[in-house]
Amino acid sequence: MSLTASQVEHTRALLRRGLAIPAHPLALNAQRQLDVRRQRALSRYYLDAGAGGLAVGVHTTQFAIREVGLYEEVLRLAMETARAWVEPSRELAMVAGVCGRTEQAVAEATLARGLGYNAGLLSLAAMKGQSEDALIAHCEAVAQEIPLIGFYLQPAVGGMNLSAAFWARFAAIPNVVAIKVAPFHRYRTLDVVRGVVEARAEERVTLYTGNDDHIVLDLVTPFTVPRDGQPVTVRFRGGLLGHWSVWTSGAVRMLELCKSAAKGSVVTAEMLALDSRVTDCNSAFFDVANDFHGCIAGCHEILRRQGLLEGIWCLDPNEGLSPGQKEEIDRVCAEHGDLADDAFVKAGLSRWLA
Repeated sequence: MSLTASQVEHTRALLRRGLAIPAHPLALNAQRQLDVRRQRALSRYYLDAGAGGLAVGVHTTQFAIREVGLYEEVLRLAMETARAWVEPSRELAMVAGVCGRTEQAVAEATLARGLGYNAGLLSLAAMKGQSEDALIAHCEAVAQEIPLIGFYLQPAVGGMNLSAAFWARFAAIPNVVAIKVAPFHRYRTLDVVRGVVEARAEERVTLYTGNDDHIVLDLVTPFTVPRDGQPVTVRFRGGLLGHWSVWTSGAVRMLELCKSAAKGSVVTAEMLALDSRVTDCNSAFFDVANDFHGCIAGCHEILRRQGLLEGIWCLDPNEGLSPGQKEEIDRVCAEHGDLADDAFVKAGLSRWLA
């Protein structure tokens, strides 16, 4: 069945609300096989924490799920869990990670939409070295199959640098509904804003922060660029973040605080200080000291400490905590413990694992 204009508009309106969407980890057992019970428990945790949707099959879920044949199973499990766990009246933005060369990406997008996913988050990592024309043609092909969310993935974990001109062309694609901006770089973040404004797409393409190093700042900053001699202001409406796969109920509250501050145009010193505290936590979780080597394992470690995961195993045996990372996690948990949601998890854990 072909993608319809009404499906695209529905997804666009849903994302325009400004949602907290955690990037869903992969729960494995000691044999590095899918732990269905704990995978389901993670989804239940995020939904009870107030997440506006789930992003599955993305970087935090480990791109290697495709190589071991888990992509469809993991996507299906998250969708079935969400449908069974929440009331039908609660609309969720279910986002599927889509990657690979065009044939693979189109197939993944088609599969995801068939499973009921609202949008595809498109990684361009497999297209490194291609021309801008080739990248846009690739995006256009995938956008025919599912409402599309662009993904500016930082080069340190497989992404590439993309110009403002690229983002202008991308934002002009009719079925593009949002962009996850995650270059971890202020200048390149501004390139996305400039591109969206140049395409006159600021009311059609919603920006979601993926900049785990400046989450709060992205959410409260009015990004203003000139167009036709007049200022155009664009704001990030929500977040789609690996960082929000942990301490999620606190992240949901934080997003609402940021939205209120942005709406009232009153950003306090305390709010700006919160940005630095969240970034400090992220430095430990994402293993910044070791160029993000332990970014997935670091999130797993928080979930393990809370009892949601049995261990921190990744599909790749070489992925784990870096030397000194555990101590950094200990430090930020002690210094910023008020940002955690340990009590919330403790209260719901047995029900989520049932």
